[in-house]
Amino acid sequence: MATIRVSTQIQASVEEVWAVVENVADHVHWMEDAESITFIGGKRSGVGTQFDCATKVGPIRLKDRMEITEWTPGESMGVIHEGLVKGEGCFSLTTEPDGGTLFMWEETLHFPFWMGGPLRNPVGAKILSSIWKKNLQLLKEQVEKGTR
Repeated sequence: MATIRVSTQIQASVEEVWAVVENVADHVHWMEDAESITFIGGKRSGVGTQFDCATKVGPIRLKDRMEITEWTPGESMGVIHEGLVKGEGCFSLTTEPDGGTLFMWEETLHFPFWMGGPLRNPVGAKILSSIWKKNLQLLKEQVEKGTR
C-alpha cells in the first residue's frame, strides 16, 4: 500500500472551493490524469455515487471504478477505488485563519504487481504525488480566478 498526501492553500472560502469540487463531472477540468468520468446509475453527488474515471498516467491508461463513501458539504469527500488500482481517498477542506482554504488530498492505494513489481507502491506514489500537486495548482487557479 502507498499513502499519498498533497495539499494547497486556496485564497477562497471553503464554500467557494466546495462549489467547484462538489461537481464530480468537472474534476476532469482540474485533474490532468482524469480523461473522462462516466456515472453509473442516476446519482451525480453524495454518498453512493458511482462512476468510472478513464485515467492516463504516462503510457498507462486505466478505468478506475470509484464510489463516493463520504460527503460532507464544505468539509470532505471520500471515495473508494474498486478498479485495477484499489484503495481509498479523501479531499478535506479547512478554513485558514486568513479566510482562505487548506485543501488536502490523501489516498491510500495498492497498485497491481504488473505496474512495477515490488517497487510499484513507492514508485506509483511518487509519480501520482507529482501529478496531483499539479492538479491542485490547477484547482487553485480555477477557484481563485472564479472559472469552471
